[in-house]
Amino acid sequence: MKPIRKAVFPVAGLGTRFLPATKAVPKEMMAVVDRPLIQYAVDEAREAGIEQMIFVTGRGKSAIEDHFDIAYELEATMTARGKDMSALAGTRLTPGNCAYVRQQEPLGLGHAIWCARDIVGDEPFAIFLPDEMMHGSPGCMKQMVDAYQQVGGNMISVLEVPHEKVSSYGVIDPGERKGSLTEVKGLVEKPEVADAPSNLIVSGRYILQPEVMRVLETQQAGAGGEIQLTDAMAKMIGEQPFHAHTFDGKRYDCGSKSGFIQANLALAMERDDMKDEIRAFAIDLLN
Repeated sequence: MKPIRKAVFPVAGLGTRFLPATKAVPKEMMAVVDRPLIQYAVDEAREAGIEQMIFVTGRGKSAIEDHFDIAYELEATMTARGKDMSALAGTRLTPGNCAYVRQQEPLGLGHAIWCARDIVGDEPFAIFLPDEMMHGSPGCMKQMVDAYQQVGGNMISVLEVPHEKVSSYGVIDPGERKGSLTEVKGLVEKPEVADAPSNLIVSGRYILQPEVMRVLETQQAGAGGEIQLTDAMAKMIGEQPFHAHTFDGKRYDCGSKSGFIQANLALAMERDDMKDEIRAFAIDLLN
């Protein structure tokens, strides 16, 4: 069984739900407390043992490359002034462990993943959707990699949501369940509530075999007129082992304004340097 060494981060989206904040700043660079969303995702990948980060970008996303580059003036100035450099830990990726490719047209998540095919090559890989913030210890991908080493094949992270909300997500048709792993018998993208096979939704973390790239090569547009990754994965069910892993932790949908604010409050409340002040402010605000 080949290890999971590479991860794809589709970050070419326009972030229209956060305008005007995202007019000039990528949504992936929006900070939860003091770290951008993309940094949380990369740190999660590193914890899981992933070595190469592949960013599928678009126009106006150069801030992501800058974030993971050497900031010579900043670092030199901080060093000269004796400043603590720990805040910059993890923000430097070398050319050997990162790569950037362009998605030139907004044709969907499946198309974004396909754009990374030459770098992924013929080995299994992970996918992170950075605006799905998965918060826990160990991280979501570390949990998935540990489970993958037992069963192999393809794996997705899932969470349970109220049944009336399933039409906003990809949903699995569940089979046999053993602990945190559930056999996946089918997948459907954004089903009508009455047609949804379960209330277990795909939640932004994937481990896929390289064959998915060959499926995406000829994939037709699906829901929303886009090339859907869910449709490509559905075609692989029955051909290879396919499991869903239920994440032991919290998920914050930072693609929505309310989810983004919830993530900031929740993580701030865990910080020793601010939790008392934030708690007192929240109580005062509620009163």
